[in-house]
Amino acid sequence: MAPHDYDAVKRDIAAILKKPDYDDGSIGPVLVRLAWHASGTYDAKTGKGGSDGATMRFEPEMTDAANAGLERARAFLEPVKQKHPWISYADLWTLAGATAIEEMGGPSIPWRPGRADLVADNIVPDDVPENGRLPDASQGAAHVRDVFNRMGFTDREIVALIGAHGIGRCHSDRSGYEGPWTYTPTRFSNQFFVLLTTVDWQPKKWDGPLQYADPDDELMMLPADMVFRDDPVFGPISKEYAKSKEVFYKDFASAFGKLLELGVRRDKAMVKLQPTGGAGGGCPFSGAVKAKL
Repeated sequence: MAPHDYDAVKRDIAAILKKPDYDDGSIGPVLVRLAWHASGTYDAKTGKGGSDGATMRFEPEMTDAANAGLERARAFLEPVKQKHPWISYADLWTLAGATAIEEMGGPSIPWRPGRADLVADNIVPDDVPENGRLPDASQGAAHVRDVFNRMGFTDREIVALIGAHGIGRCHSDRSGYEGPWTYTPTRFSNQFFVLLTTVDWQPKKWDGPLQYADPDDELMMLPADMVFRDDPVFGPISKEYAKSKEVFYKDFASAFGKLLELGVRRDKAMVKLQPTGGAGGGCPFSGAVKAKL
């Protein structure tokens, strides 16, 4: 096996995705969520946060309420890490998200290696993002734009990224919300937008937080999801993606690839950031090298 065989890592990630006793039979959606949340702490103004460092291994990010349940995603990837100790957690988590999307029928996501892991002995409080940087599902359009604009995303990119809600489900013991967004939660598609823009969504009658249900109470939408139907800018883009899976896939691949790159510092001297796994654990690739899944 080559010293830094990312294709081998990708194959090993793909091999563990099917898990009949977890959720809907696949860990793919939670791996996408792990990659998303590990990257979505980025602040473009300060350059802090993002996927570099794998900072979710440390407080306070580890116990951010928005990351509830992701300890399981990290644990699912431990056998892959043990088999390939040279890869950083930061690269592993993001590669896992990209691989899961492709394996669930989504587009190929542009991905480059070269992230390094923060070393525990060198951490100062400013190194680990504070809680509150990830989207709040109970909020409206202003909050959604504040969060995504902070990371440097345009309105069109924001809508494309929310299409990841086409996979997976919410869990009442984690987020407080419950249920899947689509009928195929382990299959990547544009169904989130089709359902969002065509179903008569009504407030769910239950004891939990406000969420929306379809007429048969089989599916759900979050308050923040409804923004992508009702906002005068987001709404037409959602309808465009509902009509064309090809357009959505193209835009999603670009936006998700951009998300995974947030905060990555390949060309700067990294005193606190070092590769894990001992000798040979670094990435020999320069910023110009691009591996596309």
